[in-house]
Amino acid sequence: LKMYWFWFYLPLHLLMATCLCHSIKAPTTGSQQSFKTDLFNFYHSLILADGKETTIHLLKDIPKRYYFVLEESRVLAPFSITVTPCDVPIEWSILVHKSPPGLPGKAPPGDLDTQEISKSQKTASMLSTIFSYKGNSVETYMGMSSHSALYLLEFLSTERDTHITVYLTTDTTSGHLYPELPMDPRIDVIGIGHTTVTLTWKHSPSVLQHGESIQYCLLVNEKHNYKSLCAAETAIRSSGMKLPHTLALSLSPYLLEPQQVMILSNSELSIINKVSSGEVRQVCVGTRNTYTVPNLSPNTQYYFDVFIVNLLTNASAAYTGTFARTLEEPEPKVPELKDGKVIHVVLDGKKQKSYSLQYQARHKKIHFTFQLCQGQIRVHITRNGKTVASENLSGLRYLPLKGKLLDTYLVQLRSTEESNSSVKVQASPHFHKPLFPLLPESLKIKSFSKLRTCRSVTIAWLGTQEESKYCVYRKRIEEDQIWRELQSADRCSGPESRHKSEKVLCKYFYDLNLQRAVTTETIKGLEAGTFYLFDVYLFGPSGIPVRYHSKVVKTRKKC
Repeated sequence: LKMYWFWFYLPLHLLMATCLCHSIKAPTTGSQQSFKTDLFNFYHSLILADGKETTIHLLKDIPKRYYFVLEESRVLAPFSITVTPCDVPIEWSILVHKSPPGLPGKAPPGDLDTQEISKSQKTASMLSTIFSYKGNSVETYMGMSSHSALYLLEFLSTERDTHITVYLTTDTTSGHLYPELPMDPRIDVIGIGHTTVTLTWKHSPSVLQHGESIQYCLLVNEKHNYKSLCAAETAIRSSGMKLPHTLALSLSPYLLEPQQVMILSNSELSIINKVSSGEVRQVCVGTRNTYTVPNLSPNTQYYFDVFIVNLLTNASAAYTGTFARTLEEPEPKVPELKDGKVIHVVLDGKKQKSYSLQYQARHKKIHFTFQLCQGQIRVHITRNGKTVASENLSGLRYLPLKGKLLDTYLVQLRSTEESNSSVKVQASPHFHKPLFPLLPESLKIKSFSKLRTCRSVTIAWLGTQEESKYCVYRKRIEEDQIWRELQSADRCSGPESRHKSEKVLCKYFYDLNLQRAVTTETIKGLEAGTFYLFDVYLFGPSGIPVRYHSKVVKTRKKC
């Protein structure tokens, strides 16, 4: 079915305009006014191309018109028009104007004005609306024509500025621009996990016919389904994204924006767009019709759309979208504290992740013991859901608590700095044998500047009223290593982590008078002008050591 260009119908247009001019002399009627409007619409319209997808930009409340002309045919000839809204709902309609008998041609004798008015009325009566639609779905009109006719398409957006695509074809036998959808275009959800959803859909007939140039592409988002590919593109762009053409649905190596992440694995191209409403993912999966979407968030509703895409033309058709909610992640089982048992907890400071421990009291009075090994940690303790203690830990901390039998205690530990932190935790009844030795008032090591020589250093530390074992270790370090050594020191590690050459001595001492429970030690055999790291370990009845705070001392250069 051939197309006539504007100049083919030029005699008709000129004659219509002549009729309009003559009709002004006669009294104005409703039909004449309608005819004037129709002529105005045709003259302010654009020709719609045949066999090509046309992008049309619409301004709010301003109609836009396109027209095309069909030649007279002896048989009914089909044509189709497909309109794809790319954002908000629009209104569009098709009007047809069939040329009346005697146009174009010569007028018979008589009163010209009367004849022209009659023709105007007849022409106006032959302009009719054959289709209209309002919405944001992809809609196709299939028509048949055997008469010479002029068709007018009118588009209107009443919500905001937008754009649409329009495809007109009079050649319905040589194939389709858009890939075909199956009879049942629904997407089925066949599996749901905590972080995955498995989808399947019926094969498109286009895959069997043009397998190499056709592929399925999946869109995943947390907002809603999209009825067309251009609608999805528009939504993502409105969130501030700049996307490569057709959402990277061809495998061309597009340059990505900073908000995009491209993942290529197992011959799949996946692009993740970071937008304000969450992630929008696009994955092209070839001609497979089953796909498991990975790396989803638990207990989150996702919307899934599948598009069948022609890679040669970038034309696409949308399956009926679906949605699914991933399973809620089960709460991790909280480890239990047993009476007297020590648990060593390591926390990741970068994630600020907390760690929980549970303890069920078998006695009214209990003791919680915390030995901070590295970093900084905050502890929060609840009893039957009510807070009973919350503080930052430092060194060794005892927390005696009193409650009822079978009370449930929840201990939550959280790192308060970016580096990793660790702590040892123990819960026990008040009469239980203590895990750690009796501690002095301070765990600081003191050095005596006046007693320093080029070859020796004198240090002192506090003891207790209980006879205990103390071991002294030394380590030569460089000046630029001091801060790192002091920060990274594991205060829970014992002498077993030290080299044998670093051991200086071990000694026992105590004093019932705490004012005199102080001991000193002079470490000899050192090098002049050198930094040394000194550590003291206190051992109690259980054999678990407590490390004093490390001390760095420099020997004199000259003596």
